[in-house]
Order: sequence, then C-alpha cells, then structure tokens
Amino acid sequence: MISTEGRFARPVLAHLAASLAPSQGYNPTRLQSVRILRSEAVLRDVPVLYKPGAVFVLRGRKQGILDGKVYRYDEEHYLAVSVPVPFRMQSEASPENPLIAVYVEFDMALVAEILAIMAEGQSGSERAKVRSLASSRMTSDIADVLQRLLRALLNPLEAAILGTDILRELHYRVLVGPQGAAMISALRQLGTSGRIIQSIIRLRNSYGSNITVTALASEAGMSVPSYHVHFKALTGSSPMQYLKAVRLHEARLMIARQGQSIAEVAASVGYASPAQFSRDFKRHFQRTASEEAKWVRHHLGEWI
Repeated sequence: MISTEGRFARPVLAHLAASLAPSQGYNPTRLQSVRILRSEAVLRDVPVLYKPGAVFVLRGRKQGILDGKVYRYDEEHYLAVSVPVPFRMQSEASPENPLIAVYVEFDMALVAEILAIMAEGQSGSERAKVRSLASSRMTSDIADVLQRLLRALLNPLEAAILGTDILRELHYRVLVGPQGAAMISALRQLGTSGRIIQSIIRLRNSYGSNITVTALASEAGMSVPSYHVHFKALTGSSPMQYLKAVRLHEARLMIARQGQSIAEVAASVGYASPAQFSRDFKRHFQRTASEEAKWVRHHLGEWI
C-alpha cells in the first residue's frame, strides 16, 4: 500500500510532471531516456509496443490488455516492461483533466551493472518465472525518487549533475519492487525464457530481413513446436505475429517522422508487397497509413 506520505506526494508529482509537458503527446526532457506524456483524449484499443522500462501515470489512468489479461497503470500502479511485447491500450483523459505520465526507458548497460552488484549479495537466489509485463502498486520509495527526478529535470544544472544518479536509483527501486524478481529473471536472459528473449532481440534488430521460424527455433536450440509454445507463453503471440507487429510499429514511426512513401516504408520493414503491407497496417491500427500518421502526430506529438 502507498503510505500517507506517498498519497500526499501524488498531486505534487503530477504538478511537476505537467510543468515539464506543455504539449500534447510525448515531451522530451533533459535526460534522453525520460519522456513525459500529456494526453487529452479518451483512447480505446490502441496497439502499443513499449521498450523495456517503466511507465508512471501521475494523473489519469491507463490499462493494457495482453492475451486476455488486464494490466492497470494509473495513479496507484506503475507498469514495468521487461520484454517488449505488442499489446492493446486504453486510457482516460480530457483537455480539462489531461493524463500525465512519465516514461522511463531502461539503460540496459546500467541494468546489467545493477544486476551484477545485486547478484554478489544474493548467492543461490531462486529464479522467478519471467513476465514480460507487470503492474505494481506505487510505493513511497518510488514516489520519492520520481519527485527528485522531476525536480532535477526542471533545472539544467541539477539534471546534468544529479540526473544520472537519480535514474540509477529509480532503476534499482523498480528492480527490487514487487515485480522485481520476474523482471530480473527476464533481464538476465537465462534458461529457456532467456533464449526466447535473445530471439526477440534478434527479431527486433533484423525485422527488415527475411526471417523464418525454423531458423529462429534452431538458433534457440529448440524444435519448432517447442519454440512456438515458449514464444507465445512469453509474448502472447506467435513468432510471425510478433514480427509482423514489430514491422508495422516501426513502419508507423517512419511514416509519421519522415513522410516516406508507403512503398519505400513497406520495403524497408521487410514487405515485398506494398498492397499486403497496407492491408496488414489497416487491420492492425484500424486506420490507413496516412490516417495513422496524422493520428500519431496529433496524439503522440513530434517526439515519438
């Protein structure tokens, strides 16, 4: 449960974050891995694909749905992401009561350093089952770090001098939180789940090339049926569904940011047929590519 002190801190947190997010959509901060979202609309059934990190909603509420399970991230809960998986999101907001959320992308080198130090003091610790997403209650420890981080971001000198150290503490607080053991198991990439996570990294790094499930299963040291089962258990989708989602999300960003032609974008993300790309895109996002580009720029801003 959040302490009384933590409950009193939430309006302060929301005010600090709102002052750093004057524009609708994602607002950059003085730290590259931290962005602040201001959303002023009710959103329903929006496909999302977060990188490993954490999302702290300081005003308003969101929820994600993955494989039938609901993950709340609101003023009482934060969302931790250890494995990037495509899921559907909805949120509540209005111009009068905008949603304000802090997005922190994990620094994987820093995560590895923290995990190495933690491992020294946890010899023989039991591994938890890997989870790609976890919704955890906001604690006073997390609220305190967030407040110091937001205050530092308001001041260029403090951000430059203190920002990295405060982010380091925030990484640590998330890793020792209620979902920490499951996240640590994922981030250490050990065992069968670790091989699937390594496979996911491969998919994300080479989504534009021709990739087969047979090759992925072989690289993971599994049979194709076994690979399918373990992959779906971790991500909620099949390997090819996952690859398609990655391609479409990357294409969405390219179209919104660069204004390339549909044919150019389709080819760059691995589609041989622009027509098939357009069909898959509309099925996934429920809008054409040009419609989605306008939607992204309006709701997510130029700093996506």
